Amino acid sequence: MLKKVLIANRGEIAVRVIRTCREMGIGTVAVYSELDRDALHVRLADEAYALGGQTAAESYLNTEAILKAIEDSGADAVHPGYGFFSENTDFARAITAKGVTFIGPPPESIEVMGDKISSRIAAEAAGVSGVPGRSETLTSSDEVVAFGTEFGWPVAIKAAFGGGGRGMKVVHSAEEAAEALESAQREALSYFGRDECYVERYLTWPRHIEMQILADTHGNTLWLGERDCSSQRRHQKLIEESPAAEFPDEIRQAMGAAAVKVSEACGYYNAGTVEFLYQDGEFYFLEMNTRLQVEHPVTELVTGLDLVEWQIRIASGEAIPFGQDEVKRMGSAIEVRINAEDPSGGRFTPSPGPITKFRQPSGPGVRLDAGYEEGDTVSQYYDNLIGKLIVWSDTREGARRRMLRALEETVIEGVATTIPAAQAILEHADFAAGIHSTKWVEETLDLSSLQVNPVLGGDEAEPKVERTVTAEVAGRRYDVKLFLPESAAGAVVAGAAPKAGAKRKSSGGAVAKAASGTITVPMQGTIVKVLVEAGDAVTAGQTVCVLEAMKMENVISADMDGTVKEVRVAVGDSVGNGDVVVIIE
Repeated sequence: MLKKVLIANRGEIAVRVIRTCREMGIGTVAVYSELDRDALHVRLADEAYALGGQTAAESYLNTEAILKAIEDSGADAVHPGYGFFSENTDFARAITAKGVTFIGPPPESIEVMGDKISSRIAAEAAGVSGVPGRSETLTSSDEVVAFGTEFGWPVAIKAAFGGGGRGMKVVHSAEEAAEALESAQREALSYFGRDECYVERYLTWPRHIEMQILADTHGNTLWLGERDCSSQRRHQKLIEESPAAEFPDEIRQAMGAAAVKVSEACGYYNAGTVEFLYQDGEFYFLEMNTRLQVEHPVTELVTGLDLVEWQIRIASGEAIPFGQDEVKRMGSAIEVRINAEDPSGGRFTPSPGPITKFRQPSGPGVRLDAGYEEGDTVSQYYDNLIGKLIVWSDTREGARRRMLRALEETVIEGVATTIPAAQAILEHADFAAGIHSTKWVEETLDLSSLQVNPVLGGDEAEPKVERTVTAEVAGRRYDVKLFLPESAAGAVVAGAAPKAGAKRKSSGGAVAKAASGTITVPMQGTIVKVLVEAGDAVTAGQTVCVLEAMKMENVISADMDGTVKEVRVAVGDSVGNGDVVVIIE
């Protein structure tokens, strides 16, 4: 059995892995960026090592820094979580090359299935058909136009090495192709470190059904059951459940068998998920996620299996001691993702900042997997998932009602959250009847009148100042770095200066309600594209710049017709809520 596991991730998934390791008597090592120095996963781990940097690229995507942390800590295994390096072949090989166990599939399987293009080819070779699309990397928007012209609009551009809706753009016409491809590539590079994309047909009213598989190194591959992840917005999941409602058992059995075929075709072992789109009694292979899914707890609650524990046992060389016929699924589980976003009007605007109050739900059949506690700060630089609320009951209707009760008990202040949107979904007759699709939230559910009035905190937590002090331990002198709140640290170290590109303080202004010509941003973030310059004529609704916050791109538009008088930002600038970016007259 493994002795010490380094978790190459952050947030709730790092906390999740740490808890199972502790129950198994395995030591844990956390890694952290400058912004995560006091994060929950750091507080819970047995050891923690600094990666440096603030952004994901500077920290959690810094291979050399992670490899150094492995060496310094003496960890004999690495759990990648999800996102970041979890589906990166080069990272997996770098880990195994050091003689350290990678808690995941073999690099060869990641190489085949982590690349969504080669995974389509592998699935077809295994006799499992995918959604019609190009099995080649896009080199220009002309290829998107050609595909749309041949198969019809809309089409979907997807990140070849991504997942979770990141780097995915729906293109409704040839005129949108160039900008959509550019945006998809930008998001893919930011979140996954690679910008390759491909195109496929976009189904009109599908359900997103995925199969959890578990395979060992002794030739055993099982499917544990399906999850319905059709409640989505911006192609990112809001609510997941198992089993899927109104889902014929013969389709379930066929889909499970197809998932096993796909897994065996690439020599897969460890936990993984094969995703499908289901429409009109037919299902199509979508992709395989060669990692633990965000929504894995719903499978755990209906099967009674700890998937992280089985990941570790399989990585340690153990065989799965039960067969397909012994997999039992009982009752119904539902998961709600609680994101730091303001769903008012259906806009789902990122809402980073400090969590000033966090009252957690409890009671029978209720589980909360959170990466934050009261007093922690949700940063603009990372994913906006605060936590996942999961409930179980013996019936789907019982689980739905239990979730509504648990959501009512959950109180989060300081940032806006998606809880009100989740309540609207769960209370809707379509969801109760199980007749929703991946398009349902954005095309049918009416959130236009939803107005959330969260109790918000300040724009950011009090900044911390690095101080070096001299300490004496057992008669030996040490120089120790401390990071103290500015108010408690006294004078800043002489000669220290703000880092280049550091986030400017918010001006404190709010987004203008009426046309004013003063264009502000509604959240913290980084400017990734500026589309106008002084002297340009613009019309109301025209995009003036694009802001990235929490790994999502947000369009900032002109609020009136006129001429651009001044552009106050450039690509790469960090901005705060209420900062002015463009002035129009």
